[in-house]
Amino acid sequence: MSLEDARASGKTDGVHDLILWCGFVGAWLLVLGPVYQAAVELREEELERDRLEDAAQLVEEPQGSGWWWLLPPVGYVVAVRRQRRFRHAVFHQLGPDAQRDLVRYVDKATGWYLVAIGAVLIAAKETWELHEHYEWPAWAFWALMVAASAVVVAYVTRCASRWHRLNE
Repeated sequence: MSLEDARASGKTDGVHDLILWCGFVGAWLLVLGPVYQAAVELREEELERDRLEDAAQLVEEPQGSGWWWLLPPVGYVVAVRRQRRFRHAVFHQLGPDAQRDLVRYVDKATGWYLVAIGAVLIAAKETWELHEHYEWPAWAFWALMVAASAVVVAYVTRCASRWHRLNE
């Protein structure tokens, strides 16, 4: 008996429901894992923010004309290039050790970001399948996505505040 036949007769298998819910919860745990691990590892990195701020103070931030924003795409490109030049100049004000620390920090953050984005995409698929199975309206899918994302953010924020209190 196919799933459609089982649904039509009202005899859906409880195991199928359980598997869908396991996929949903598992996918969101795959989101929580890298976000949490990124928070742990990036907190442990010894990136001296004071050195970055001091280096930024030594570099004059490039000024540009606001007239470029009359053509928003051009204004955006000009602003991005200006920011890139500023970041490059700040980076070169840092010593070799601070540069190495910053590159390691950015590489680690980028890696965890990519893993978390992949997990969010899988979680969206699993959430959509749950939504389709129960034939919920589209707003239910979005509500589940927002609620699950809020749980992830709340958990990591709670852990981070606990770490902060322990280090005071």
